[in-house]
Amino acid sequence: MQTGDVQTGDVVELILRDHRRMEELFRTLRNVEADRAAALEEFARLLIAHASAEEDKVYPALRRYKNVDDDDVEHSVHEHTEANEALLALLEVKDVTSQEWEDKLEQLVTAVNHHADEEERTLLNDARENVGDDRRAELGTAFSEARAQYLEADCGSVENVRKLVDSRS
Repeated sequence: MQTGDVQTGDVVELILRDHRRMEELFRTLRNVEADRAAALEEFARLLIAHASAEEDKVYPALRRYKNVDDDDVEHSVHEHTEANEALLALLEVKDVTSQEWEDKLEQLVTAVNHHADEEERTLLNDARENVGDDRRAELGTAFSEARAQYLEADCGSVENVRKLVDSRS
């Protein structure tokens, strides 16, 4: 799957697919022999498009379900902000072979993995249990279309990530 492809299907499965791709990219980013700059570019685009599409299309819909915890939605938005801050810190490090880069990468890995784990255990499980298959498919289409639009807009550029971080400060 290209990160810009519009996918159809259950929104939960689409979100999980992105989470697994992020894990793959983390393995590449940790590999000193890999093209870390290219992997970081793909990761930045995916993370920003994924989180933005969730906030635009998925989270507002989930808030309407009484058995989906609003606090979990708010917490997820907060964790997106933390991940964006960690991403910006890494994007601003010029030398991908430096210890600073390694340190910032681990901060990003920690923030994103923590969020993905919590989201999978709370919001996504709640969605599986409380949101019907047809509605999850509709949300999957909306999520995928929004995600593709963000990807087309170069959402992972350092300038855009900085703008996102500044807007939530």
